[in-house]
Amino acid sequence: MLNKLWLWFFIVTFISACYQWLVGGDLLVFERIVKALFDMSKTSVNIAIGLVGALSFWLGMLKVAEKAGLVEKLAWTLAPLFRRLLPDVPKDHPALGSITMNLSANILGLDNAATPMGIRAMKDLQTLNNTPDTASNAQILFLVLNTSSVTLFPIAVFVYRAQLGAAQPTDVFIPILLATAASTFAGLLAVSWAQRLRLYDWVTFAYFSVFLGLVGGLITYLSVLTTEQLSQQSALVSNALIFTFIVLCLVIADRKKVNVYDTFIEGAKEGFGLSISLIPYLLAMLVAIAALRASGVLGLVVEGIGFMVAAMGFDTAFVDALPTALMKPLSGSGSRAMMIETMTTHGADSFVGRVASTIQGSTETTFYVVAVYFGAVGIKHSRHAIPCGLVADVAGIISAIAVCYWFFA
Repeated sequence: MLNKLWLWFFIVTFISACYQWLVGGDLLVFERIVKALFDMSKTSVNIAIGLVGALSFWLGMLKVAEKAGLVEKLAWTLAPLFRRLLPDVPKDHPALGSITMNLSANILGLDNAATPMGIRAMKDLQTLNNTPDTASNAQILFLVLNTSSVTLFPIAVFVYRAQLGAAQPTDVFIPILLATAASTFAGLLAVSWAQRLRLYDWVTFAYFSVFLGLVGGLITYLSVLTTEQLSQQSALVSNALIFTFIVLCLVIADRKKVNVYDTFIEGAKEGFGLSISLIPYLLAMLVAIAALRASGVLGLVVEGIGFMVAAMGFDTAFVDALPTALMKPLSGSGSRAMMIETMTTHGADSFVGRVASTIQGSTETTFYVVAVYFGAVGIKHSRHAIPCGLVADVAGIISAIAVCYWFFA
C-alpha cells in the first residue's frame, strides 16, 4: 500500500504541474517542485541527525525500565482485565501473558519490545483459532487495542517537536493522553458491540471505573483553568511525570542489582543507528509531500476540506493539520512526515502544529498493524478488525482536534 501511495504522490504532482504549465501558463512550476525536493532532502537529514541525542537518551532510559521489570509489573496489573475481555482464551494460556506484556510495553513506549511481543501474542492466539485464515474474536480485540495506541509517554512526538523548535515540546502531553484514551475506549466499545462482550463483570467494571475516574478527574480539574493555564499545566504535569518516571526506573533497577549506567549505555548506543536508519524513510515521504505542496495539490486538498468544514459552520483553523489525520491510518512514516511538514511550514508552536502532533500521538497506524500482526500468522480474513480499528482512529482524531481547541485556541 505504501509503495502505491508514494508512487501516486509523484504522479499526481506531475499531472498537476503539467496542467499549471500547459493550461495555466505557469512557467516556474517545475522549478518550484525541484527546489522543494532539494530543500526538503536537506531538511530530512538535518532532522534525523538532530534526533540522535534525544533518541539515544530515551532508548537508554527505556532499556533501564525494561531491565527494572516495569513491563512485567504493569502486565501483572492488567492481567485480570484481559482474562475477562478475552473469554475464549483459557485461564493461564500463554497468550494472556504475551498480550499483557505487549500492551504494557506499548504503554511505556517500548516500541522495540512491543512489536516482537505483539507478534508472539498473535501466534499464541492463533493456536486457539479453529479457522486459521480468519481472525478470531480474541485476535481482533488484541489488534484494535494496539491500533488505539495507549502510550503514557509519546516520546517520539516530543522529540520531533523539540527538534523543530517548540518552546515547550511536552505541552501536548495531556491533549495526547485524553485523545488516546478516547480512541482506546471507542475501539474497545466497537469490538465489544461487534462481539457481544459482557463488560458488566465486576472486575471489568472496576478497571473501567478507575480509568474513567482518572480521566474524569483530570477533565474536571482542567475545566476551571484558562487556556494559558491549560498549556502551562500540560507542560508541568508531563515534565514532572517524565522525570519521576526516569528516577523511578533508576531506583527500581538499582534495587534489583541492575548496573544502571552500563544498561543505559547499552540502550543509548542504539540511538545513533536508529536516527541514521530514519533518514531514508523521512527523506522518501518528506520529499514526496514537499512536491505535492509545491505543485499546489496539497493546498487544493486542504482548501477543499476547509471549504466543506466552513460550509458546515465550523472553524477551519485545524484544517491544515488534517493531512496528518488522513495519512495516519495508512502509513506511520507518512503521517509522521505530514506532522513534520506541518510543523516546518506553520511552526511547531502554531495551533495546527500542535493539532498535528496530538493527532500523531492519539492512534497507531491501523493498516500497518493489521498487515504485520495478521500477516505474521497467515490470516487473510480480518472480519470486523479494520472497521473497529478505524472507529478508534476517528475517535482519536476528533478528540485530538477538540482537545487542542480547549487547550490552545
